Amino acid sequence: MLLADLFYPVNPLYLEFSVVLLGLALLVVEAFVPGCSKKALALIGVTGLLLILLATWLPWQPLDPSMASAHFYTWDALALFFKRFMIVMTILTMLMSLPFVPSIERSIPGEKSGSGVGEFFILPIFACASLMWLVSAVNFIMLFVSLECLSIVLYVAITYFRNDSKSLEAGTKYLILSALATGFLVYGIAWIFGTTGTMSINELSKAIAGLPLSSLTPLLFGIGLILVAFCFKIGAVPFQFWLPDVYQGAPTPITAFLSVASKAGGFVILLRLLEQLYTIPLLAKKMSVIVLALAVMTLLFGNLAAMAQSNMKRLLAYSSIAHTGYLLMAVVSIGAPLMGMAIQCYLAAYLLMTSLAFLVLLIVSQKLSNDELYSFQGLHQRSPFLACAMTIAMASLAGLPLTIGFIGKLFVFEVALQQRHYGLVVIGSISVVAGLYYYLKVVRAMYWQQPSEGAYPIVVSKKIGCLIGALAGGIVVLGIYPAPLFFLFK
Repeated sequence: MLLADLFYPVNPLYLEFSVVLLGLALLVVEAFVPGCSKKALALIGVTGLLLILLATWLPWQPLDPSMASAHFYTWDALALFFKRFMIVMTILTMLMSLPFVPSIERSIPGEKSGSGVGEFFILPIFACASLMWLVSAVNFIMLFVSLECLSIVLYVAITYFRNDSKSLEAGTKYLILSALATGFLVYGIAWIFGTTGTMSINELSKAIAGLPLSSLTPLLFGIGLILVAFCFKIGAVPFQFWLPDVYQGAPTPITAFLSVASKAGGFVILLRLLEQLYTIPLLAKKMSVIVLALAVMTLLFGNLAAMAQSNMKRLLAYSSIAHTGYLLMAVVSIGAPLMGMAIQCYLAAYLLMTSLAFLVLLIVSQKLSNDELYSFQGLHQRSPFLACAMTIAMASLAGLPLTIGFIGKLFVFEVALQQRHYGLVVIGSISVVAGLYYYLKVVRAMYWQQPSEGAYPIVVSKKIGCLIGALAGGIVVLGIYPAPLFFLFK
């Protein structure tokens, strides 16, 4: 009876603990089981994450407001959706890393074969746990600790190729700029706490409402510092300068994780903060103008800069900045009935299409040992399957109809129109047209240009082929019939 009371309904905190325990168990197996297959280790991790993902549909205990954990941890629909989101992206990252094993072994020579490979599969699990805590954080201390745990894991993952100068450069830039962003965050938290006397995000609006007008200036200063830190995390202009170099130098699976999971975590916290600030009329106007300016600058810079890129990783990095702009279009429309669903739908679409694009890029770049655009020339002759999958990914990223990317953009533009941000919609429409140029540039290279080094075939394993087919099929099927996607938002 005691065991039943302990585990049913399930305590929400067990979810993150399960992910951490899974990562620790894999570390123990990696360290103390000689001759353990690294790919088997990854598949065990994927299986464990799948079981944890299924567990998210179990009945959960409501958090007791009197407990200390309720003051820094929340279990709402937004947190639940993004916990599932983080687990799915971690699973995809680990599966994406399977064909990456030879590159890891070449870049990290050890005393025995496979040295240093197992940890590469385990790092995303700890990053996943940090992100799961982050999306449930409703206290600035919890927010800070989660972000720092995430930053440490990502720094190690980005610099995993310690013999690669680009990887070391990317990690150094990420470490320095991440530390700078953390400084802005901590300093901003100090100003807000000193002004309002609370560290709770949920109680922020109540604390601000009782402040005299003389406290508005230091409060806005603290909020501005925190927004700088968040803009760094999500890659919004003018704090996006780290993205292209870090994306290019990091291992491709980690780049995909950075592009999707890390960005999504930043948007959740940004939403929680802005929802509190928008309840104060005086602050709502100021925040709306700031977020609107960020959205416009991010949309224009991301799309225009991507048009000139010849490296696929850098192209996808600037594309990631542009997609941040589309998400900010929804964020600036806080109060619209479909705002939450628009952000969730867009990020779900972004997960599928970005993962597919990076997976195809990984396979092609490994064959030619580079990730330049010319590697995709004549890809339809080498592998019609990969060319078709990349075409679907590019079409969805561009927001063409019959893809899930179109559904995501449709929701974003709808909420912007609901809030009468007509100028922002016009700029967003221009950005979509600009995006067509550089996305279709990849399609042109695959189908209308001859390969520079001969049309040799590219062989894809059955497991990776199934993963590519599932991602491509999901993009098309959910683009035609998106109803199953809405089930996840409940």
